[in-house]
Amino acid sequence: MMPTDPSTTSARRVVIFDMDGTLTRPHLDFDRMRAEIGLAPGPVLEAVLAMPPKDRAAAEAILQRHEDEAAAASELQPGATEVIAAVREAGLTPVLMTRNSRRSVEVVLKRHGLSFDLIRTREDGAMKPSPEPILDICRKLGADAQRSWTVGDFHYDILCGAAAGCTTVLLLTDDGAQPPWASQADHVIHDLRELLGLLGIVRAKKPQEGAPGRQ
Repeated sequence: MMPTDPSTTSARRVVIFDMDGTLTRPHLDFDRMRAEIGLAPGPVLEAVLAMPPKDRAAAEAILQRHEDEAAAASELQPGATEVIAAVREAGLTPVLMTRNSRRSVEVVLKRHGLSFDLIRTREDGAMKPSPEPILDICRKLGADAQRSWTVGDFHYDILCGAAAGCTTVLLLTDDGAQPPWASQADHVIHDLRELLGLLGIVRAKKPQEGAPGRQ
């Protein structure tokens, strides 16, 4: 299996997946998290990082508890395992990039038997929406950001990928109206398995169980 239009360049191509809401079904309740910490509406991590040390430690404990609970109860999006495997089989490099903690990531990966060539969490430096996480990933893997893809369900995923020069894919799994920033993504999909078609990956169809054999 391989992309239908493989490039002749030797630089690796990476496909960078977000975790919560992309590979796993959305589970984190950010409104409840903000209420427990005492935060106004807005990005949780940035608000926590701006707190005085004493308040920050208490807030980080609440944040980690929510992430631990979400990881332990996590469910994969339909086709997640299949998509990651197909990306790897096609000669592309699957990477996980998340604003979650490494501890919660390890729980999710072990729970669902997932693996990636590189994992970047918030403990590893700059976070989305900065392009730096992607640029750092590409440096470490010898990849070309402009030939790579990012897949996520939130605005920060699109901003990060676009700023780094990647092709961006927005996953919207509910039936509600598209967010106003959805047009900033290069592609919008409603099922993770649609990504394979965008990448030019064609998987052989498995014979249907119970189908009559050729006479």
